[in-house]
Amino acid sequence: MSHRSFTAILLIILSLLFAFGIVSPARADVADISRPGAADYVLGPGDVVRITVYQNPDLTTEARISEGGQITFPLLGGVPVGSQTAGTAERLIERLLRDGGFVLQPQVSILPVQMRGNQVSVIGLVGRPGRYPLETSNLRLSDMLASAGGIAPNGADTVVLIGLRDGKSIRREIDIPALFLKGTENDIPLAGGDILYVHRAPTFYIYGEVQRPGAFRLERNMSVMQALATGGGINQRGTVRGLQIQRRDTEGRLSVIEPALEDLLRADDVIFVRESLF
Repeated sequence: MSHRSFTAILLIILSLLFAFGIVSPARADVADISRPGAADYVLGPGDVVRITVYQNPDLTTEARISEGGQITFPLLGGVPVGSQTAGTAERLIERLLRDGGFVLQPQVSILPVQMRGNQVSVIGLVGRPGRYPLETSNLRLSDMLASAGGIAPNGADTVVLIGLRDGKSIRREIDIPALFLKGTENDIPLAGGDILYVHRAPTFYIYGEVQRPGAFRLERNMSVMQALATGGGINQRGTVRGLQIQRRDTEGRLSVIEPALEDLLRADDVIFVRESLF
């Protein structure tokens, strides 16, 4: 017997078993491989869910979770499903149906149709700013950045996280390169209502006798010499003698300094390269 014939016979046998109720089909939250992690999604106010009970089509319900975290379900009335994973809410409804004597062996499946209650806002300089649902209960900051297209080329290396934890407001700045190069201890799980903000990367300016004057991204620990190289180097008329940097302090006062080539730049520094007199 060929492999194809054996497979066809097996499918016919399984169909007969399902038809006579000898074998129950797999639960929707297990078999739905197109939505990985659906059973781990944490339900929240504003979410719309579709609830089905196997072999009880009259109990199929589509409901929006209220601000109090409840839905209205046939035979049961109000059921608190907010702040629970879809899998936990399924087991809760199964228990209520069984304990109430409504369904002998209920098999409940909950499918989030619209996920609005648990969303994270990603704003600033990322590939695709917007609001994104928390599709699993352990979605981390790096996962959300990837969903938003990553940090834009002119975005900073740090991400500001604003949210609530245990009823208290939090604000954290996460160093993204350090997160991957030194460990993942700051790759924290996100929660509904979190805001991720990516600011503009720090910039320095260079003008005068250089090949490419203009504004450039300030890299970490960038020296004056590296900045000159970023501008294409000094042209034939320029000189490093008398090099100047215009710098503002935290109160906005402007000062002019003559740096050494190994000195480090600061954000918004303006480098001026003089013309050589000889």
